[in-house]
Amino acid sequence: MGHFLSPELVDHICKPYQRAGKFAWHFARGKLKRDPVFMHILQAGYISPYTRILDIGCGQGLLAAMLCGMDDYTYRYSEKKAEIKAASVTGIELMLNDVIRARQALQVFGSRIQIIHGDMRNIDFGSADVVVILDVLHYVPSNEQNDILKRVYACLSSGGTLLLRVGDAAAGLPFLFSKWVDTVVFAFRGHVSIRVYCRSLAEWKEQLEKIGFRVTAIPMHQGTPFANILLHCHRP
Repeated sequence: MGHFLSPELVDHICKPYQRAGKFAWHFARGKLKRDPVFMHILQAGYISPYTRILDIGCGQGLLAAMLCGMDDYTYRYSEKKAEIKAASVTGIELMLNDVIRARQALQVFGSRIQIIHGDMRNIDFGSADVVVILDVLHYVPSNEQNDILKRVYACLSSGGTLLLRVGDAAAGLPFLFSKWVDTVVFAFRGHVSIRVYCRSLAEWKEQLEKIGFRVTAIPMHQGTPFANILLHCHRP
């Protein structure tokens, strides 16, 4: 199995985004085809059947689309992974345009997916078995990052999981390239440039372990020139 989703699976997952316009559809296809984190989440078995999932900074809801789209996907590239069922996926997103696109596309899944327009710094996280934060925590200052992570720990069930993808600020040129691409994509989506607050991998792990997580770092830049790391954080 490769690092990326198959073309057939990408087509299936992205079909609902045609309801949200060409930009939403093309963006979804480009992201799912080129980002290894989606295939990794499917392969690694983080999502058990009927898991309550909270996706913080969900954007257009690609994770929710993938997980719920798997239930009726007929191209059985893997017997085990075709059985993934997400009881509920709640996405929180600050950017209103992304919220609108996500709701337009994902209404086909009914009440299983809820997309909330809100700020991760102050919105209620509720309760979850798995929390996912991909590439967004660096947009808020370090003290606010710490507060968000503490609240995530508190909202997780015992034995729950946080999947946190970050850039390793100590990774040199790949990290600088990641920051540049992040700025370009942010501008392309119509958002003004904002300051970012990055940390080294060692600093991320230290903070997470201080909160109480058991942390495993997994490189998540396969097939890309970036410095992305997925932190698998277990709540005992």
